[in-house]
Amino acid sequence: MNIKNEICQEFLTGERALFGSKYLRVKDTIFDDGESPLKESHDIELVNSMFKWKYPLWYCEDITVKNCTWFEMGRAGVWYTKRIRVEDSAIEAPKNFRRCEDVILKNVSFPNAAETLWNCERVTLEQVMAKGTILQ
Repeated sequence: MNIKNEICQEFLTGERALFGSKYLRVKDTIFDDGESPLKESHDIELVNSMFKWKYPLWYCEDITVKNCTWFEMGRAGVWYTKRIRVEDSAIEAPKNFRRCEDVILKNVSFPNAAETLWNCERVTLEQVMAKGTILQ
């Protein structure tokens, strides 16, 4: 991953706040209201950040996530995404990870895993806690 730009301690609102971003590190940032904040982005590193609204990572590639939280309304968070690694994170929102490829989840909790990991390919789970329906 070749990160060139950094966004730090931002409070982002509005639809598609960082649409189509590339080579970006996002740290200590809150994505509040507004759908699809990072749709169609690639080579993104997310650290200590929060998603409070729908569809944050759709049609993305080469995503790394560490110490982040998807709140309940961050539902349908990761769809149609390729090569994503999520570590040390909480995903409270249902309907996550659909039609994704090359997914690595390490030390991730899913307190509401309803309709999660549907139609995904090449999924690796390590120390994952889930309550709900996970299908592969």
